[in-house]
Amino acid sequence: MSTEPAHFLLYVKRGCPWCRMAEDYLTEHGYRYESIDVTRDRAAYNEMRRISDQTYAPTLVVGDLVLPDFGPDELAEFLEQYNLKP
Repeated sequence: MSTEPAHFLLYVKRGCPWCRMAEDYLTEHGYRYESIDVTRDRAAYNEMRRISDQTYAPTLVVGDLVLPDFGPDELAEFLEQYNLKP
């Protein structure tokens, strides 16, 4: 059984207040994540659309789990529901 933490991939858009809140929440709670700005990266934007079947940010991907277009409460519930620890 792997003891490595799950890889968190956070798709964001420049100037998006929800994206900033998601980054702040993850950072403040000790999560390590990779942030990808889809504002100017068309390939990343298309990948986010393919994975989440929508166009809104933030979108969080952890392994096979996807949380699209969320706020802080939904993020906290998602992390708890899937027992995702920092």
